[in-house]
Formats: sequence, C-alpha cells, structure tokens
Amino acid sequence: MSWSAKQYVAFEDERTRPARDLLAAIPAGDVRSAVDIGCGPGNSTELLVERFAGAEVRGLDSSTDMIDAARKRLPNVQFDIADIDTWNENGPFDVIFANAVLQWVPDHATLLPSLVNKLAPGGSLAIQMPDNLNEPSHRLMREVAADGPWAGKLAGAAGQRTDMESASGYYSILRACCSRVDVWRTTYHHPLADGASGVVEWFKGSGLRPFLEPLDEAERAQYLKQYQAAIEKAYPALSDGSVLLPFPRLFLVATR
Repeated sequence: MSWSAKQYVAFEDERTRPARDLLAAIPAGDVRSAVDIGCGPGNSTELLVERFAGAEVRGLDSSTDMIDAARKRLPNVQFDIADIDTWNENGPFDVIFANAVLQWVPDHATLLPSLVNKLAPGGSLAIQMPDNLNEPSHRLMREVAADGPWAGKLAGAAGQRTDMESASGYYSILRACCSRVDVWRTTYHHPLADGASGVVEWFKGSGLRPFLEPLDEAERAQYLKQYQAAIEKAYPALSDGSVLLPFPRLFLVATR
C-alpha cells in the first residue's frame, strides 16, 4: 500500500498531538539512542530530536514518499526504508517509538516482545495506535465498500488493518517481558472546519487508502461521493458548519 506524505500532513497538528502525549509518558532517563519506527514524514521524529538532545535519533518507514519528506524535514537525521515486521537490527535502543503505525503490522503477540528484545535494560517501547475500527468513520468505509460495483475489488481492503487486542491483552503480552507497562486510551475530538468533506480528507491520508487504491479514477470518485454522503449523516455539522470528529487512540509505554 502506497502512502502520500502531502495528504498525511494536511492535518499535521492533529496527527502530532498524540505523539506528543506518548512521548511525555516515556520515563525520564539517559537516552543515547532512539528509533522512530513508521516515522512517516518525520513529524514524530522531530519530537524525539527535541526531547532527547544529544541522542542518536533515527527513523524508518516502508514508504519512499514518507522517507523523502522526512529527509527534507530533518536533513541531519538518518532515515531508512524498512518494513517493521522484517526489521532485523538488534539494537540495543533506549527508546523505540511507534506512533500510529503498528495497526498496519500483523501478529502483535509476536511483534511486541521482539521489539522489547531490541531495547537496552531500562529502555522503553512507546506505542500509539488508532482504536477506531468500530467508529462510524470506519464502519462506513466497509459498508460502502460492500455495497457497490467495486465490492469484489475491495473484498480484502478492511483486512489490511490488524485486529487489535484489548488493553488487558496488550498489558499481558508486554508484562511478561517488561518490568513496567502503562496502558491508557484517549478519545480526541478534532474540530474540522470543512464538515463532512474535512472528515473525508482526513481519512484519505490514512484509513481510506486500502479502499481507494484498488479503484480506478471514476470508481474512486463515486466511492468517495457515497462515503461522504454517509459521513454527513453520521457526523452532523455544528452551527458553524464544522464537525467534531471523535478519534479514540490506545497508548502503551513498556519499560524493559
């Protein structure tokens, strides 16, 4: 699946806020090496550089477009193209930061302990994932995909997101290999000035991508038209024409 850095950063302030909250929960300590896995266009990596002054900070992402944008943003930081599920560096790292990426990577019961094994003693694995598959925004993606001439093309689109564990499930996975695990869930409410079209534009940079990529231009336009009509009913505009988009996210900070 390809990614567009330009589309993703259209809501950069809103997308970066959870990364700030995740970073703030990492225990204070002597951090000499930090890696931002699934770094995107470098907005979260920039936070690591600011927080851990003097540390060796790196970023990796599977998208060439995202890495190109990150390198332009932070020319003094090393960025590499890599898939998280096949990333074979041993570390050790003092911080592994994974903001809004692991929901695209399968088998968390195996993946998370393998990431912990790359940490130095006392190091932290910090994870934030959108927890919105049951929100109207994502339920409607699936319903529109199943109710149209594109149903065959989009049969596997919903399966590209990983089914997440419960908070207690993640706690159990990480507590077996970590000395401390912090888990919390936050729902952000983002005001989008363009109403339903703003909601569509937001998810064109993330959740809608598996549903749009298999379609040709005409199908994509029709899909988006039907999706936006459904979004208008699910998220009624406020008196000023804006929409308040609820966006739940799950956070994990595990210390080895």
